[in-house]
Amino acid sequence: MTTLSELNGNYVIDPTHTAISFVTRHAMVTKVRGHFDAEGTAHFDGANPKNSSVRVTLDVNSVNTGNADRDNHLRTSDFFEPEKYPTITFVSTDVNPTSDDEVEITGDLTIRDVTKQITFPVELTGRVVDPFGNDRVGFEGKTTVNRSDFGLTWNAALETGGVLVSDKVTLEFDVALVAQNDEAQA
Repeated sequence: MTTLSELNGNYVIDPTHTAISFVTRHAMVTKVRGHFDAEGTAHFDGANPKNSSVRVTLDVNSVNTGNADRDNHLRTSDFFEPEKYPTITFVSTDVNPTSDDEVEITGDLTIRDVTKQITFPVELTGRVVDPFGNDRVGFEGKTTVNRSDFGLTWNAALETGGVLVSDKVTLEFDVALVAQNDEAQA
């Protein structure tokens, strides 16, 4: 198994093998899941992980929950408003290894021009050279945010109490990265 200390160089997100998703409670009883198209980069410094960095951009207009009406509502000013705020971004400010294959990443998450610092655990899930000779690494993790912290406050009260959409949103990701240069070798 590859360890974080063995990773060096620059990588880019493979969008066809990456899932950046969100999960939230709907009507207090079920969960709604959705995802965004993503692009981004990572720089690894195995000798000094604090010099590592991550940058991710999500295309807000790509939001997909599997329901066209809900997706269209998410694209209005009630939620993401892609005409005014076309992207969600995350830029790391600190990378802190917690084991050989786990790291806590702290950074600035920006949604609707509101930036909040978040920290989340990430696990290195593996490294492989694919059939085309590309050095690939995988990571997964999740964290929870309050959507109201980012100005996403639309809601509707339920007759039985509670609200239609939970304030708590879990962000989940399963990311594939592909090396971009010869330096990205152990």
